[in-house]
Amino acid sequence: MARATAAANRKPIVEPQVPDFDRLIHEKTRLAIVSALAVNPTLTFNEVKAILKTTDGNVSVHTRKLEEANYITCRKSFEGRMPRTEYALTAAGKRAFEKYLSHMEALIKATRGER
Repeated sequence: MARATAAANRKPIVEPQVPDFDRLIHEKTRLAIVSALAVNPTLTFNEVKAILKTTDGNVSVHTRKLEEANYITCRKSFEGRMPRTEYALTAAGKRAFEKYLSHMEALIKATRGER
């Protein structure tokens, strides 16, 4: 009888609604790139590398994935004899990032019990 009373007095389990995150942006390196480009009109390859404190290969792999998704653009040029690669966030990238931030805010509010 005690078990039945204890079970009846328990609060129902509440399952938070977890948003469907954009997995492309959710990965930490790509999130850092998109975040940096959200507050800078453009960034060079070396600037992205310095912000992330990572390797050339890492920057190349992650920026290529973002470029393939049409979240960023990549413009290559030369300054004198030195190659210059510059990235910018596209309109689609801005929308995806804003949606990602909205999902994160909703998750934070749900976790804190806010509405």
